[in-house]
Amino acid sequence: MRRRLTVMVAVLLGLAGGTVADILVGPSFLAAGDVLGALFGAAGSLDPMARIIVHDIRLPMTLTAMTVGASLGVGGALMQTILGNPLASPYTLGFSAAAGLGAAIAILGGFSLPLLPFLGVPLAAFTTAALSALMVIAVARLRGISSETMILAGIAMLFLFQSLQSMVQYMASPEVLQEIVFWTFGSLLKATWTSVAVSGAILCAGTLLLLPDLWRLTALRLGDDRAASLGVNVESLRIRTFAIVALLTAGAVSFVGTIGFVGLVAPHLARMLVGEDQRLLLPLSAFTGAGLMIVASITSKLIAPGAVIPIGIVTAIVGVPFLLGLVLRQRRRFW
Repeated sequence: MRRRLTVMVAVLLGLAGGTVADILVGPSFLAAGDVLGALFGAAGSLDPMARIIVHDIRLPMTLTAMTVGASLGVGGALMQTILGNPLASPYTLGFSAAAGLGAAIAILGGFSLPLLPFLGVPLAAFTTAALSALMVIAVARLRGISSETMILAGIAMLFLFQSLQSMVQYMASPEVLQEIVFWTFGSLLKATWTSVAVSGAILCAGTLLLLPDLWRLTALRLGDDRAASLGVNVESLRIRTFAIVALLTAGAVSFVGTIGFVGLVAPHLARMLVGEDQRLLLPLSAFTGAGLMIVASITSKLIAPGAVIPIGIVTAIVGVPFLLGLVLRQRRRFW
């Protein structure tokens, strides 16, 4: 246990260092001293321009990257636990595709809320992601809540929502199509303090809802029969956890767009470091997910100096080497 706690502290320190590095890097080419001064200096001595860039642009982007990565990391770990499948993640089971469809419909129809117009697209994405989860649960209940049924239903939803999203894009004008495609790329440039607050609140709420089930989730990794012999209601646990994953995923992608690979790779990294104990696996999955997003964010700013590449593109570039490295090491006890 001491070694695993030491690993968690080391990962947390690395994440803290990466967070500072991400704030220091940006297309405006601010000097490190100006950025650190804007972060920690006295209010009266700040350069107004540096303060606006750091506090209103870079900090929301970095904190949103962390909350999104943490949410997807936890969601991926939960998916792989309740379904017993190393390929399960919020992305591969259709939640992100459903969110993309909701965003595309909102953009095509010009949907916005009367008093909070900037929340129209995120709300539509959140609604369709939740609808996807309900459809998977409804289909799975018809044949019993087994992991195989839920995986197949999730893959069906993935293809369904991707096809519907393509249809919306086909019907859109060139200007609207460009906006939809940019949303689906996934970009931190849409991050604001509102996205930090909402995504962070959803992450905290999801974490609190998970706490009573940590030992049940650990027992589930031993198999359905053994978990049931320990008094775990496996079907109820799967439905409850699946709903929490949908909540976390919708809260994460509704503001920044589609983000792939993080929910798949982060749990494997965490499992390799601390094993299957959910008390350690879930928080470390959050840390590794946040870390992957921070690395992707830094990379997106360095690829093209003076510009920011959409992070949804970069997460695959960053995530694939991690995934291939895990496969090539052939540490099969983690799969």
